[in-house]
Amino acid sequence: MSEPLWLPGARRLREANINRFMQLIRMERDPGVVDYQSLYRFSIDSPKAFWRAVWEFGGVIGTPGDLTVENFELMPGARWFPDGSLNFAENLLRYRDDREALLFRSETGLASSLTYKQLYKQVAGVASALRKSGVEPGDRVAGYMPNLPETVIAMLATTSIGAIWSSCSPDFGINGVVDRFEQIDPKVLFCAAAYTYNGKQHDCLVRAREIQKRIESIQKIVVTPYVDSEPNLSTLENAELLTSFSDDDATEIEFARLPFDHPVYILYSSGTTGVPKCITHGAGGTLLQILKEHLLHVDVKRDDRLFYYTTCGWMMWNWLVNGLATGATLVLYEGSPFHPGPEAMFDLVDDLGITIFGTSAKSISAWQKAGVKPRESHSLATLKSILSTGSPLAPASFDYVYEDIKQDLCLSSIAGGTDIVSCFACGCPLLPVYRSEIQCLALGMAVQILRDDGSLADVNETGELCCVQSFPSMPVCFWGDEGGSKYQAAYFEQYPDIWAHGDFAKLTEHGGMVIFGRSDATLNPGGVRIGTAEIYRQVESLDAVLESICIGQDWDDDVRVVLFVHLREGVSLNDELQTRIRKVIRENATPRHVPARIVQVSDIPRTVSGKIVELAVRNIIHGRAVKNVDALANPEALELFKDLPELQE
Repeated sequence: MSEPLWLPGARRLREANINRFMQLIRMERDPGVVDYQSLYRFSIDSPKAFWRAVWEFGGVIGTPGDLTVENFELMPGARWFPDGSLNFAENLLRYRDDREALLFRSETGLASSLTYKQLYKQVAGVASALRKSGVEPGDRVAGYMPNLPETVIAMLATTSIGAIWSSCSPDFGINGVVDRFEQIDPKVLFCAAAYTYNGKQHDCLVRAREIQKRIESIQKIVVTPYVDSEPNLSTLENAELLTSFSDDDATEIEFARLPFDHPVYILYSSGTTGVPKCITHGAGGTLLQILKEHLLHVDVKRDDRLFYYTTCGWMMWNWLVNGLATGATLVLYEGSPFHPGPEAMFDLVDDLGITIFGTSAKSISAWQKAGVKPRESHSLATLKSILSTGSPLAPASFDYVYEDIKQDLCLSSIAGGTDIVSCFACGCPLLPVYRSEIQCLALGMAVQILRDDGSLADVNETGELCCVQSFPSMPVCFWGDEGGSKYQAAYFEQYPDIWAHGDFAKLTEHGGMVIFGRSDATLNPGGVRIGTAEIYRQVESLDAVLESICIGQDWDDDVRVVLFVHLREGVSLNDELQTRIRKVIRENATPRHVPARIVQVSDIPRTVSGKIVELAVRNIIHGRAVKNVDALANPEALELFKDLPELQE
């Protein structure tokens, strides 16, 4: 067995929230729960008792009802807390004191803060204005917003009424926004006058005008005068500034308590293979699941400062704002995480005393490539945890964090997705961190790795990441999916009555997990399944390679592996570098992983949330159309992959 990179100290073990939770379980439900492994078994073997205990431990405001779950054996079809009721925003606004709720910073240096008392008052004003505008439970309200305090306020005001919040970040193109919002018929659109990124200011109102023209349901536009303090609203219909829209006389919020599975959020699939799916999540399942993760897996406490670099178009924004239910201080950031330099986020940690810092695996790799060594240049005295998601975290990135950022911290790679607005595999403050591994399976999530025939894979055997039991944060539906056929096809087509998540993964002897990429993007040379992440881990360990993307090309009645590399400025893909790339892959993976072709490109297409789009590239090189290019942050990059002579021989 390999040695751990990190072990929790005695104080961290002693003070972890999860210890108090285990004590509650031992006293009231199962005296055999003494460590994480036994707690996990309890959560799977006694799911009704476990989720009711999470409700109690998390202090959920509402009525749980007598029945914990109805039709538990159905996937989909189970209903959690079917006779319960709550309001999502009421739980996030449970604290109304003078502690800081939100700290905001932008790349331009703009700064602001709100206490819990101030946040409640501002939400009250917007909620009252929304009610006066005719917004009712079940109506949709959309946000085309940067990551601002006003975005959080608009969401809380919306959900306090029982209306449904849906958001896109302002870097989405017009078609990308319309493709999403047009499906849900929002009554009100919140937008900002502008946003900033990498030293540039971008106008939002021109796009908002076109969005309003194309979505007939929008009756009102509420504009936050961000960056531009005096925006011209004359080109918009029925628009006003947030400052005049809000009801300053409102001091209390009338929280609408609704059924546990009443919709709270509509999130979207990437949309790179068709019109985005409108994944609709229930208030209770979202609240309970993320509250479990924050309290038990991330160990969030009231005196923590919780940060995740995210836009409002990525589910990690929804995950972050749920942290208000713990009473912690949330740090919001608007702009590029690498502006004015690659050390910007570490400046933020020191300036604001961030204790829990979340980012993407790609950002960690980029810091490493840029030679950033915060351990030498920053204090990072408050930092106790780093969270990473978005793509598998490479082994070299684990090394980098502990060698060049900080030794004494819990590095938690986490994995889940928009589909469940939470995680299947998480961190844990009680467990060691091993190189390349996600620490543990998430409590209450009956995760198994299955072979193609549905049988259970052995430890360290790769297969499909599946969940074999119902859980509260399963989507309540796909909006507009009458009869549920799209929902059924998305998760339950491969294995009947079992959730197949679409990730290629394995479980380890430590009880952790390693993910090798999306299973729909796995390669099959000679009929052997290969995860693309296995190749990325080796290739991107080379200093010359900034990033890469790998696909399978149909060739001679088989599939051959093609690797595209984006290299450092001034570096060319010569024979020597090609040999080095193939050598590192062969020696650290297998000969089957070695690409048949390696091609240099100047950019790699990705979604607005930063994920590379293997299927889109595969379609391009096979001459097939890529649907919904507006879902991409850099759609022009697709042109680099058309008609490449290297792929014709």
